Amino acid sequence: MMMEMGTRAATARPMSRERAPQDRAGMWTNHDVSPGRNVDVVVREDPGPDALQAWDLLVDRTPGTDVTQLSVWAGLRGRVGFSPLYLLAYSGSELVGGAQILTRRVPVLGLVGYLPYGPLVAPETEAGADVRRALVDAVVALGQRRLRILFVQPPEGAQDTSDELRDRGFRPSSAGIAPQGSIRIDLTADLAEIRSRFGKRLKSWTNRWESRGVTVRVGDERDIPLLAELMASSAQHQGYTPLPLDYVMALYRELAATGHAVLYVGEVDGVPVAADLMTGCGDMVRGRLSGFDRSGEAMRLSVPAAIRWEMIKWAKEQGYRWFDFGGLRPETLAALLDGSDASADTVPTADQPKVTFGGTAFRYPTPVEMIRPAALRTVYDVAWRSATGRRLFADVKSLLRGSRWRGPEVRAADRANLGVSAS
Repeated sequence: MMMEMGTRAATARPMSRERAPQDRAGMWTNHDVSPGRNVDVVVREDPGPDALQAWDLLVDRTPGTDVTQLSVWAGLRGRVGFSPLYLLAYSGSELVGGAQILTRRVPVLGLVGYLPYGPLVAPETEAGADVRRALVDAVVALGQRRLRILFVQPPEGAQDTSDELRDRGFRPSSAGIAPQGSIRIDLTADLAEIRSRFGKRLKSWTNRWESRGVTVRVGDERDIPLLAELMASSAQHQGYTPLPLDYVMALYRELAATGHAVLYVGEVDGVPVAADLMTGCGDMVRGRLSGFDRSGEAMRLSVPAAIRWEMIKWAKEQGYRWFDFGGLRPETLAALLDGSDASADTVPTADQPKVTFGGTAFRYPTPVEMIRPAALRTVYDVAWRSATGRRLFADVKSLLRGSRWRGPEVRAADRANLGVSAS
């Protein structure tokens, strides 16, 4: 189970900057806040355990971000060749903001960085605007001096960060490294009100699942092979390469151990047919990995929806504010936000199970990118016009978003059982 909200908001002893481990990535930037007070940003490849603990606690109490900013996520992405780069902003000895940038060397492109749902400013800090500007300075410096390409998806509510980065040499990104937006349910409403917004068919199923033999239970590590198998089944139907068992197991172990993941399994007459792994960070839970057996009763009885309904009830009980369904296709997002009469019946098939819950669509701040030198930027832009270039950037996008496996060879037995390929 995930930690309760009070536990997630716990604080830790701030790390003294003078005791921060020094490494070749370290450098200081300085930003005046007021006479006699500064915000300092330090860049570290390995800040040390105390600083990482303080960083994780800051992430967990900051609205609008995601588990991809937690240090445990950097460890997971390290399994597929990524290295973290931390920007840590201090006011005196207090950690007041920062960012976790994931970097990897990509053939042809060079060293590429991706900052998902950051940089972050501690919600309790009194100098939030100054902290944000100091972090923007540091992000710009990294984009200009260290990384060939840097993609940034600011957290929800941080359009000002996106705008300032654009003023400082970044440009809007169309690479699709992160979803443009999503749809979510406000969990402060009571369950009856939440259910009243469901589509007609879904609403009727909430009264029939039990009589049709559909049950939902909380899963654990023993159910991860089942999740991987069901994901492989969904991947085969939709035409993509699934994540292998080793990676899914590591993801669950690491995130569940820190209270940031929970697994639910849907069954029909005691037979597992669907599974859904959800992650939680700050005030939001988000759908992360799912799969179901389309050949049996799972689809006919809407078992994935039964799982989501139980997850919604659980998340509300735990004190979360938002239930995020995990991203929408651009055309669906546009239809829901432009005031047109979009519904679960009119949006693309893949988004219908999300829209039928009657949530509210929202758009993230504009994603931005910096590509240097100018010659590489020209090559990048030209490549987008060719099929080969688009395939290359599709691979890069999948790699950065964690939807494509580039790690060690999967065990042969696992490949045979799950139908996965170690691409």
